[in-house]
Amino acid sequence: MPDGAAGRERTVFRLAVFVLAFVPVSAGLAGTLLGAGLPGLEAAAEAANLDSHIRYLSGLLLGIGLGFWSTVMRPAIRLDRFRLLAVIVIAGGAARLLSLLLAGWPDAPHVAALAMELVVTPALLAWSMRL
Repeated sequence: MPDGAAGRERTVFRLAVFVLAFVPVSAGLAGTLLGAGLPGLEAAAEAANLDSHIRYLSGLLLGIGLGFWSTVMRPAIRLDRFRLLAVIVIAGGAARLLSLLLAGWPDAPHVAALAMELVVTPALLAWSMRL
């Protein structure tokens, strides 16, 4: 493939990723701002929608944890991945903090998760910056 065609393909790929990323960004923003008031989640009759959403978010959490594990054996090489995952966790913690401010204090496990997201993870991120 000629260099010009390869460059155009990279540009099209980057544009596609940029455009398609609006789906998770807008869904994440809507979920962050609306919480359980997200359309389809507000009624008890919509239990299947709530279950689906919780399972999806739990799958993301599982993926983030596996991603962190993938950085353990060669942290110097995988530092960018670690930092990206940390920023994702901190963004989730910021959304959880917004829930605390708007909806009130959650149960203890959620408060512990908030501490991991907004205290422990930023500390690890700062530590990684010294490496």
